[in-house]
Amino acid sequence: MAAPLTMWDGVLEITQMAQAKVGDPLLWALQISSNLSCSGISLPSPELANVLVSYICWDNNVPIMWKFLEKALVLKIVPPFLILALLSERVIPCRRSKPVAYRLYMELLRRHSFELKGQINGPNHEKVMKSIDGVLHLSEIFGLEASDPGIIVVEFLYATVWQLLDASLDDEGLLELTSDKKSMWPIKPQDMEIDGHEIFDEIRMAHNEKLHNLNTVMAVELIGRFLQDKKTSKILYLARHNLPTHWPRFIERLQLLGANSSALKSSKVLTSEDLLRLASDKCTVLTYEPKQNLLQNFHAVTGLMSPLVTSSAVLSDGGSSISSLWLPLDLALEDAMDGYQVNATSSIEIVTGLVKSLQAMNGTTWHDTFVGLWIAALRLVQRERDPIEGPVPRLDTRLCMLLSIIPLVVAELIEEEKSVDINELKNDSSKVPGSRRNDVVSSIKLLGDYHSLLSPPHSVLSLANQAAAKAMLLVSGISVGSAYLDCLSMNEMPVKCSGNMRHLIVEACIARNLLDTSAYFWPGYVNGHINHIPNAPPQMPGWSAFLKGAPLTPIMINAMVSTPASSLAELEKVFELAVKGSDDEKVSAATILCGASLLRGWNIQIPQLACSLMPICEVFGSCVPDVSWKLPTGDEISAHAVFSNAFAVLLKLWRFNHPPLEHGVGDVPTVGSQLTPEYLLLVRNSYLPSSGIVLNDQTKRRLSEVAASSSPHPVFLDSFPKLKCWYRQHQKCIASALSGLVEGTPVHQTVNLLLTMMFRKMNRGSQSVTTINSGSSSSSGPGNDDSSLRPNLPSWEILEAVPFAVDAALTACAHGRLYPRELATGLKNLADFLPACLATIVSYFSAEVSRGVWKPAFMNGTDWPSPAANLSNVEDKIKKILAATGVDIPSLAAGESSPAATLPLPLAAFASLTITYKIDKTSERFLNLAGPALESLAAGCPWPCMPIVASLWTQKAKRWFDFLVFSASRTVFLHSNDAVFQLLKSCFAATLSGASISSNGGVGALLGHGFGSHFCGGISPVAPGILYLRVYHSIRDIEFITEEIISLMMHSVTQVACTGLPKERLGKLKRTRNGLQCGQVSLAAAMTRVKLAASLGASLVCLSGGLGLVQLLFKETLPSWFISSYRSEQGEEDGGSLGGMVAMLRGYALAYFAVLCGAFAWGIGNSCLASKRRPKVLRAHMEFLASALDGKISLGCDSATWKSYVSGFVSLMVGCTPQWVLDLEPDVLIRLSKGLRQWNEEELALALLGSGGVNTMGTAAELISEMQ
Repeated sequence: MAAPLTMWDGVLEITQMAQAKVGDPLLWALQISSNLSCSGISLPSPELANVLVSYICWDNNVPIMWKFLEKALVLKIVPPFLILALLSERVIPCRRSKPVAYRLYMELLRRHSFELKGQINGPNHEKVMKSIDGVLHLSEIFGLEASDPGIIVVEFLYATVWQLLDASLDDEGLLELTSDKKSMWPIKPQDMEIDGHEIFDEIRMAHNEKLHNLNTVMAVELIGRFLQDKKTSKILYLARHNLPTHWPRFIERLQLLGANSSALKSSKVLTSEDLLRLASDKCTVLTYEPKQNLLQNFHAVTGLMSPLVTSSAVLSDGGSSISSLWLPLDLALEDAMDGYQVNATSSIEIVTGLVKSLQAMNGTTWHDTFVGLWIAALRLVQRERDPIEGPVPRLDTRLCMLLSIIPLVVAELIEEEKSVDINELKNDSSKVPGSRRNDVVSSIKLLGDYHSLLSPPHSVLSLANQAAAKAMLLVSGISVGSAYLDCLSMNEMPVKCSGNMRHLIVEACIARNLLDTSAYFWPGYVNGHINHIPNAPPQMPGWSAFLKGAPLTPIMINAMVSTPASSLAELEKVFELAVKGSDDEKVSAATILCGASLLRGWNIQIPQLACSLMPICEVFGSCVPDVSWKLPTGDEISAHAVFSNAFAVLLKLWRFNHPPLEHGVGDVPTVGSQLTPEYLLLVRNSYLPSSGIVLNDQTKRRLSEVAASSSPHPVFLDSFPKLKCWYRQHQKCIASALSGLVEGTPVHQTVNLLLTMMFRKMNRGSQSVTTINSGSSSSSGPGNDDSSLRPNLPSWEILEAVPFAVDAALTACAHGRLYPRELATGLKNLADFLPACLATIVSYFSAEVSRGVWKPAFMNGTDWPSPAANLSNVEDKIKKILAATGVDIPSLAAGESSPAATLPLPLAAFASLTITYKIDKTSERFLNLAGPALESLAAGCPWPCMPIVASLWTQKAKRWFDFLVFSASRTVFLHSNDAVFQLLKSCFAATLSGASISSNGGVGALLGHGFGSHFCGGISPVAPGILYLRVYHSIRDIEFITEEIISLMMHSVTQVACTGLPKERLGKLKRTRNGLQCGQVSLAAAMTRVKLAASLGASLVCLSGGLGLVQLLFKETLPSWFISSYRSEQGEEDGGSLGGMVAMLRGYALAYFAVLCGAFAWGIGNSCLASKRRPKVLRAHMEFLASALDGKISLGCDSATWKSYVSGFVSLMVGCTPQWVLDLEPDVLIRLSKGLRQWNEEELALALLGSGGVNTMGTAAELISEMQ
């Protein structure tokens, strides 16, 4: 009995009958559609697609059946993409034996694969897509789940083009030239093709060969069309972006075909050059990437994509013509010069991250970026080329930034490029291996045109001349060593060697292997030729001899102490000696390392210094002072001296002995609280190979090597019990008043010994002071016993007792049992006995001032020193310094009705102690430790404490007058938020001043020439930016800064619009699909200044509050600003024409400001630790944007401001910080894209979804399919 006919048997029966009659394809299709509908089969039918393709291939491979299939596709009774998938699996492998079928298949591709609308969300779409995935094994090949129809469409089109590509390469014999030498698609028949039904004669074979060649041409042309079509090219971009492991092989094949295809020569619509251009990564990006299409309002309009201005423009104003690009860099470098604060992150990492962010945001080439970096660093040096005298060495620090930190930053950026996947480099014409290194070379070459920036300061003029002489000798064919150059006088050179800062930069880069000596042959680098070796005095043994293996001698040690090392190899050898040498060698090596190589070794710096100092402090601080060592130089050094030196350097560098600022922002701890001994050791341990952290950059790998050389194992604070004990006591001292001293304990006995030593010469006539009481102890000592011995105790035991001894002395002074001068003398005796005590004294006085429990000290000249002699002079100079800010200064002079100058007692005692030190080299190290602490302490006290302290010190150190007055002027802003606002207002006015940024505004007006009395014949007004950078660290209420900056930024935008755009053009200004039109020049100028204001605002916010303030900006400040009812007053006055423009510019300014803040704080990628905080904050902000677009949040701001902010923020995020998009939830991205589409921002919506990764790829594909 025959089996009953199924529905599909009926379909085949109808088809066979129509085929036999060569019936009308339309009637056949209508009949099939009717029968299926009556049977309850929804259309298009995946089952029918399988039936028809199976029927045709290959028993019914006749023309009428292909017509039936075409009509079924036109009437949508079969899904087109499934038909094409089924045919590709059967036809492509048989394309040689069945060239007609292959051509018909490609014709169907041409007709139906470019019509994407309705393919993703059509009837039966889930079933259809699952069938396509099953036919082509897409999920298996690409590794993505087949749950999203949009993803299947992307994979299908990607696979279709790839199949055509591999088939064409195979047909032209090129497939073997690919890296994998085969295709992952079935493009060849599985079995030998034998057709017994036809006998091919030569004519037939020739016809097939001709058709085969034509098919190859058609296939290549189809590939080109897929790459050129607006929709399919976008789909392929999604594949490139989200399937990166496959893309390199795909591009490799495209480039191979474009370069070698003979079929392209026969094509009339596509050339080899066309295909190679389409295959380039740059072209693939431009067809979709929003940088060119969506950032018109930021890059194209402002002209930021153009090269840097010519050198002549930079020369005229010291480089401020490009300040709109690199202003944040200038501010960051200048901020790093403030020695009063220490960042938990190294300057190298900070500047590297900033440079990467600015390069991405500005869209500049790396050549232009490096030029901007060098110019900013040169401006930093030139800003104080003739520095004022003071306790802080200013110029050396700036030279270190230019010649040490910046080369390390450049090295980091070059190393980062090396770590990029070689496949990505190979397939991106814009990413040539070694291109950044070449850009570094070209940027330093270009520096030769910036003559005004290259003039060396007097202190390094001889070094610059020596660098020029070295180059001239080598160019002349004379090779000499560094020791010869050290001994050579420039007067002995037959040709004058005039060096500049570029010569020093080149030497620094050669030391870092960034350049080689071929730089000496650059045109104009040397200005002469030498025919013979100049005579030089006998060479002193130094670094060169040491590197060659000569033993250390006193003469060699002195030479190496006084001359910085010229290479890393020299320092590494000394460091190895310090770790593994004999006791004498260790002492000598430590002396060398702490000499000129540390102070002036700009080319090479020593990392991990803090963690190297800790074991020195631990060991030598535990030794009694009768242990001493005799150096090869003949000098004798004690344990106390070694400990004090190491401890002072440790605290000077990281300052964790200072109480941290009490304010914190958000849930981010203050920087001060991070710089603890534990933190420093954790940083050191993170660089060890055993930490498991993958170190991707050169600097961190170098730090890893250094860390492992001393100990391959993690080191914790428990390894230093004495240091840990001192630090815990220090924390208790800061947290609360001293307590816990028990009579009779060793600590109490030490306190007695210290007090006896401190006041051993003190007497009041015949009455000796035998008892000094404090709230926590009662200690006594003989007043006239001049023969009292100093305590023979280890340093750590002395430091433990110091707070109690100082507390007892201060209490006695407060109760009148000790004269102020005697107190100062006693404290000086203590500090002279063990200089490390100064650190604990600083810590104690800082804590006591903050408690506010001590009575004031009257600085009347009787009990305490008086500032009256020059207090009025200090006031006059402060007014002159602040003249540019318009800030009122409270009067300092004491009149008849004014009380005498007073200071809090701990501050008066500390100030009196510091002025007992002589201004000489011996005291310099300890004044450098105490000076900043005194200034910070005085600045935190009520006005006019700091001017009083400055007046006291100017009487002692007259040549420091300018420095001290400048320090006093800064404190004006610490006691009034109104003064801070006025200062910020001055910063914005200076930056945007004048009609042209290049002539009056920008960096030059904001930062000026630093501070000095060498201009205008005396003290002159200080640039507002310098003042703010020296003030903000001490501002307690830092949170108000952001709101004030936004307010000033909005005011600046209004001013820019009013002065930069003529009203007659504003009325005609309108937005088109290609950006803002009409008055293009004026608009570009306005946008440049708006961006400059935004970059200034972002820089000030990030410098002032760091991560915490940026987090507050995104989570609270910006949402509150948009929700509040803020309207443009200017717009109301102007009838709305100017108001609309101002509102739009405000939105763009806020967008640029916000993205810059995030980029500076979090970085543009995931390499920095701060980037870990980004997702949470960014998600909250983008949720706010999405909710507002959904209508869930009512906004009070101008709608034009809101629209330009959202579109601007998303544009910048997609185009400049695409990694941020991957931090966001897919749901938020989809909601944002819907809101953007309501504003007719389809391209931007698509760009956002396309950057969102695999989770939004399907939605992006759906949007592409629906686009007109």
